[in-house]
Amino acid sequence: MSILDAPYFRDEEAAYSKLESALWPKGTECPHCGVVGTGIKIKANPEKKVRYGLWKCADCKKQFTVTVNTIFESSHVPLHKWLQAAHLLNSSKKGISAKQIERTLQVTYKSAWFMMHRLREAMTPSGKLPPMGGEGRVIEADETYLGKRDGKKSAPDTFVTGFGWQEHPKIETQRKIVALVERGGAARSFVVDKVNKKTLRKILLDNADRKSTLMTDEAVVYPASGAHFADHQTVNHSQYEYARGTASTNTVEGYFSIFKRGFKGIYQHCSEKHLHRYLAEYDFRYSNREALGVNDTARTVAALKGARGKRLTYGQSRSQQA
Repeated sequence: MSILDAPYFRDEEAAYSKLESALWPKGTECPHCGVVGTGIKIKANPEKKVRYGLWKCADCKKQFTVTVNTIFESSHVPLHKWLQAAHLLNSSKKGISAKQIERTLQVTYKSAWFMMHRLREAMTPSGKLPPMGGEGRVIEADETYLGKRDGKKSAPDTFVTGFGWQEHPKIETQRKIVALVERGGAARSFVVDKVNKKTLRKILLDNADRKSTLMTDEAVVYPASGAHFADHQTVNHSQYEYARGTASTNTVEGYFSIFKRGFKGIYQHCSEKHLHRYLAEYDFRYSNREALGVNDTARTVAALKGARGKRLTYGQSRSQQA
């Protein structure tokens, strides 16, 4: 039996019950007055246009559903299709394209594209996160470059089959990503304008516990930040050194490998203003992976819980960068 045979993937009333169990663990929560546990369920009646999942607050007498003040609010896509999309996105290691969602769920491409961005918004952490690592823990940091920045001229074709790059594209024309990965733990990645000491110092000191051991390559941007940590070890990639005892950046390189294979193979391209959303998607799946005891179902539920308190309109998704 497939997981997609579950009732909440096929039936609208069951879908509302599933979302309610995820977002209301202590009972109904009125979005108007904030009272918990006083909701009165209104029986759905399609003939009289009474919606599924409708509740009435016993205190303020106002009606509401569990989708209010979430990424699902005001959506015309049935909730059971939203849950299918959430499961497909969270159970695919390298992601799933909006075109595939369009075909699988039989929605328009515009709806599928918007649904994917809303779900990525749910996977984006809310508020300030606690520092990664700690005493006895290892944080690996590295940077990578992904495609041409918007508005930058394309470099001449300097890649020759069989011989590789004759001249690498200039760094200032490329998108820059910095990632921190805790060995045996979570990942956090950031889109940056410049890879320099100032940028790296802020990211590291804001997101990593200073009692951690920091592992990086030999880049000159790291020693100034590494001095703030319990220990800073490096490997010299320019001399083909990729591991020396426990010192390596293989974990963060593995994260970049997953991201790039998925991004180029599944999504192929995205506007620079949306890159942070795709990184949030890959961060979330990596930080809630099977090796940490989180299976596909638990990962999907965690993403649904992240939908609370977030709204993303179509206009915002098209034009704004977080």
